Amino acid sequence: MGLEEECALHNASSKTKPGIFWKPAGNHRLFTRYDGNPILKADDWPYPANSVFNPAAVLVNGETLLMVRVEDHRGFSHLTVARSRNGYDDWKIDDHPTFTADPDNYPEEEYGIEDARITYNEDEKQWYIAYTSFSSSGPLPSLARTRDFKKFERIGAVLPPENKDAALFPVRFNGRWALIHRPVAGGLTKANMWISFSSDMKQWGEHQVLLYAREGGWWDANKIGLSPQPLRTEKGWLVMYHGVRHTASKMSYKLGLALLDLEDPTIVLKRADEWIFGPHEHYERVGDVNEVVFPCGWIVDGDEVRMYYGGADTCVALATASMKEILDYMEKC
Repeated sequence: MGLEEECALHNASSKTKPGIFWKPAGNHRLFTRYDGNPILKADDWPYPANSVFNPAAVLVNGETLLMVRVEDHRGFSHLTVARSRNGYDDWKIDDHPTFTADPDNYPEEEYGIEDARITYNEDEKQWYIAYTSFSSSGPLPSLARTRDFKKFERIGAVLPPENKDAALFPVRFNGRWALIHRPVAGGLTKANMWISFSSDMKQWGEHQVLLYAREGGWWDANKIGLSPQPLRTEKGWLVMYHGVRHTASKMSYKLGLALLDLEDPTIVLKRADEWIFGPHEHYERVGDVNEVVFPCGWIVDGDEVRMYYGGADTCVALATASMKEILDYMEKC
């Protein structure tokens, strides 16, 4: 086997031995934090909230729309929309919770709803929201849809617990919708990212592992999960995921990148070895959950990529990057 074939195998596998083929892919500080961070805090909210974090993000008629996870003073979460013309400041926040749990009709939402990812369904011309429902049975992925972010139609739970970090692709593959998600088997400390397919958004099958959590000393060893929704680029589907690194004193959430085939998203074309973003600033390192950067949404506006993320499960922050630089970086992985 030649070097090119071995490198290709390395990109597709999570079990490569560290240090054999790795070379730094260049400057991995692709994302620059916005000087005005954090952009949203609980004090900005028009009604009482303990914390605001982990926002979904999309462009709607040229306006940036975030669906922010809001935790109330019971510890339960719901989703509230915030809008901005420029995506940086002057946020207009809905006066009341926008999308709340409905445990009477959907008992899987007994303890609230969390961490939405939004995808525009090009066939139906409406937005699909994948979110985590939480109850005594544990977390699981649910789906809802909307045309205006005011009225919502629930599809309901689509996969059993324990499972979260789900997002839809915006197009069909051979007539089937695709969903990335992250199940966790009971009693195991390892968690991989999976992909499943459906013709009707309700019955899901053809389940398979998409990305394996690495092992040993890697930053993304043992537990990984999807962060924002997949982005279509000229080079493939760009996927950002989080890895949870445990040390003797703490755990820390960091972010990495992968590139999937445009026609067959089960094929991993590239996977970066390095993390590209991690906790650094005080608002990312100290909060309700320390050492966390957690994006559930990103937006492409020209060449600019705007990543909206939760800092320490307490506030919302923004970092930006060049799509060209991201794809150039992935080519070197």
